[in-house]
Amino acid sequence: MTEITRTPPETSAALSHKWRTLLLLSLAELLGMAVWFSASAVVPILTEAWTLNDGGRAWLTMSVQIGFVIGAVGSAILNLADRLPARWFFAASAILAGIATILIPLLADGLTTALALRLLTGILLAGVYPVGMKLMATWTKKDRGLGIGLLVGALTIGSAMPHLINAFGGVTAWQPVMFLAGTLAITGGLIGAVFVREGPYAVQSPPFNWKEVGQLMRERGVVLANLGYLGHMWELYAMWAWIPVFLLASFSAAGVAPQWAGLVSFLVIGIGGLGSLVAGKLADQYGRTRITSAAMGISGLCALGIGFLYVGSPILVTLVSLVWGFTVVADSAQFSAAVSELSPKQYMGTALTLQTSLGFFLTLFTIRIVPSLETAVGWRYAFIILALGPAVGIWAMMKLRRSPEAAKLANGKG
Repeated sequence: MTEITRTPPETSAALSHKWRTLLLLSLAELLGMAVWFSASAVVPILTEAWTLNDGGRAWLTMSVQIGFVIGAVGSAILNLADRLPARWFFAASAILAGIATILIPLLADGLTTALALRLLTGILLAGVYPVGMKLMATWTKKDRGLGIGLLVGALTIGSAMPHLINAFGGVTAWQPVMFLAGTLAITGGLIGAVFVREGPYAVQSPPFNWKEVGQLMRERGVVLANLGYLGHMWELYAMWAWIPVFLLASFSAAGVAPQWAGLVSFLVIGIGGLGSLVAGKLADQYGRTRITSAAMGISGLCALGIGFLYVGSPILVTLVSLVWGFTVVADSAQFSAAVSELSPKQYMGTALTLQTSLGFFLTLFTIRIVPSLETAVGWRYAFIILALGPAVGIWAMMKLRRSPEAAKLANGKG
């Protein structure tokens, strides 16, 4: 006789609101993350206004990355995501990140104040992205790859929003971009507070524990998944930070108005939202190692080749940039899903915090390297170094696919 598994009535009732809640959570995430690249989107204007060198330009993005690492580790050590109601933590973090961003045009007349507020913004965003992932996980089980892909997609479009703002009215002045990005983040926080709730699969996350790091380093599957993630992160944020500057320089040299560079920058980063959603669905069906390797292979080729199109046909530059934008972030959510599947349950909180913190810390190096390479050898070769990350990531994921641990991934699909 076949055993029939029934969903408890209270769970069924909660799940009836599942996709409405997830879409609203994704919208809140999209708006909340609008402040991440708000300063990077206006780097060319700030370079002239504040006489920035390569280091100053890079620090406008790096300060957010550093703040995010500090916030993520601090939140994990204090176990804030479990001590505080998740939706209120998410909402307050987004609202405060928006306020910190609005304070930049109000208070900053140079780099020092701006960097302090950007650092604070990064710390606060550690309550938006990871907590949003936690909220998403409370609503998903077998479709977790798709759910996390949806959230990362929203994060991606949110990160691209300042470039759209820049294209429509902020090209000659940086202050409106910061004001509007901050307002969007505050709106996202309010949506989270009013409409988002934890789902029926909510459980208390295991807290971060330094003593568990050594144990995790002996988990071969977790190490390989993290190595794949580090390869991915080596490329991702440097690409997001500098592709708009590359496009502006290339389009300007080809006689194209700067507004078009802003619009294309939004599309290039924003299309990664679709990439994340598609990859999440495919990874649940065909395996995480296969989909992540394919995405890294294509994005790595784009990193190698796009510089050779500099000052070439704007249409061709746009097309290759869109392919790069689609694939560069498509695999991101699947590394988090893989670590959650591979790590022992009692170590999961430590494993996910370690992965995120190491990944964002690594981005500091490539964000800083790319503008220096552009100054030394030009845009033709500046992005080539980013292809090293996908190469290492593909190697790690193929090793993982051939290992016994692959049976734990994507319901046995690897």
